[in-house]
Amino acid sequence: MTGDRRAELVLGPVLFHWPAETLRDFWFRIADEADYDTVCVGEVVCSKRMPAFADELPAVIERLRRAGKEVLLSSLALVGDEREVAAMRTLAGTTSTLSPREGVAVAGLLEANDVSVLRELRGRPHAIGPFVNIYNEDTLAFLVGQGAVRACLNPELPGRLIADLAALSTIPLEVMVFGRLPLAISARCFHARAEERTRDSCQFACQADPDGRQIRTIEGVPFLAMNGLQTLSHGCANLLRELAPLRAAGIDRFRISPHSGDMAATATVFRDVLDERREPGEAIRRLAALHPDLPFANGFYHAAPGHRFVEPARPRPNLG
Repeated sequence: MTGDRRAELVLGPVLFHWPAETLRDFWFRIADEADYDTVCVGEVVCSKRMPAFADELPAVIERLRRAGKEVLLSSLALVGDEREVAAMRTLAGTTSTLSPREGVAVAGLLEANDVSVLRELRGRPHAIGPFVNIYNEDTLAFLVGQGAVRACLNPELPGRLIADLAALSTIPLEVMVFGRLPLAISARCFHARAEERTRDSCQFACQADPDGRQIRTIEGVPFLAMNGLQTLSHGCANLLRELAPLRAAGIDRFRISPHSGDMAATATVFRDVLDERREPGEAIRRLAALHPDLPFANGFYHAAPGHRFVEPARPRPNLG
């Protein structure tokens, strides 16, 4: 691999609504067993989920920090009412402690996933999450001027544009290399509607689907996945084969999005490829065994339809 810096693995926030005990045990295992350099925690999709894990969050952050991991707090991706505005304003004002009652220090930055949060962070160091669109160098330069010190690019960018942004960026850039891809978010809850409920009376229908609920076309073909307010890709991003060109382009931070499979073993697979201990083809087979219900996709990177998995071109036979 090219590049002088060690590649860093980032575990993004859990996008799905897992029971509080499940989520706590997941983060504890990540702290104790998984090879991630940075971990993002916090509710991104729905503010109604936030109270369910609020009491566990300080202990999770402290456990991750003791394990030597950098911790980022991730904001909501859609701020839609005054209550959510107040919650994000409080989060943005969190500089030294997450909970005065517990006295738990926060290591790391706030990751902004909605532009409204950026207003509260202006002039202070922060990270940009993958829900904030960065399509050109002017947008990136503007965000840097507002205080951004790193940015995770939105997942539909093709590899050539990632390389162009990396060549011009003055801050570290990050690319999402595994997980169902966030495509859209709405004020309406799709999970609640599917159960003939409203968002206010959703009864947390999303908790029944730990990796999102599959959506099919009228022909019965799997198409998307829904996760409360969020629309995700049905296919799971897998950029194991693209790690080498990404590193050559100057990308040294790679984000993995949590799913219900073994995320500690998933980190090992990616680390092995980054450190050239495992060949990408073998690594893909190992990853498929870890996540048998997640079909792989890498189309966006290759400027192809995002649901496709583009295989490497086979060498042409020499007929001369």
